[in-house]
Amino acid sequence: MPQQHTFILGGSSGIGLACARELLRLGHRVTIAGRDAQRLDDATQTLTGDLATCLLNAADTGHLGDAFAQVGPLDHLVLALGSGKGVGPFATVGLAEVRQGFEEKFFPHFAAAQAALPWLRKDGSLTFVSAVTAQAAMPGTAGIGAANAAVAALVPILAAELRPLRVNGVSPGVIDTPWWGFLEDTQKAAVFAEYAAKTPVGRVGQPQDVGQAIALLICNGFISGQMLVCDGGLRLGC
Repeated sequence: MPQQHTFILGGSSGIGLACARELLRLGHRVTIAGRDAQRLDDATQTLTGDLATCLLNAADTGHLGDAFAQVGPLDHLVLALGSGKGVGPFATVGLAEVRQGFEEKFFPHFAAAQAALPWLRKDGSLTFVSAVTAQAAMPGTAGIGAANAAVAALVPILAAELRPLRVNGVSPGVIDTPWWGFLEDTQKAAVFAEYAAKTPVGRVGQPQDVGQAIALLICNGFISGQMLVCDGGLRLGC
């Protein structure tokens, strides 16, 4: 089989970077995209293989088409875009904060998937990264959960509409990534310990856990329309 080309939007850190590492290990040609040039450069220092980078802010949806045209034909697209907006008690979380969460999470996923279609192999794959807040009843996550649920809702619809393109998604649980950078180290350790105690596997996740899950969905040609929850069972205890 010819070498596969995978484009990872949000690939310069965290889950996207771990996915790139796993796919490079499997022999893929990988292009990682991110909005921070220094972070992209740092990421390249940690990866080996057939790798390229693309400086791109996915929230600036007007430039997505040009970016995909420059990258060229793709076999697989991974959308690993995150947002921390919309967290807080339902009674007090601001609508502007929730709206910003959709602007950072849902709309870039939607627009990037649209913009990539002319360049994406018709029987390739498209993988969205949502989050377990779309499935778990976790107080304080109504806003962010709604944005993640909107991403998850695209999976079965697009799997049916865009076939034979395979469309899947991953919903990570609590994963030790830079997303948690708003917490001091001691605070983060306490939060992780609390979540680990609620999680059947007894720990929080690592980026490679989710990267391997995404690679599975890309490499298995008989999986489509599935949202794979990769949370160590956290949602069962919430």
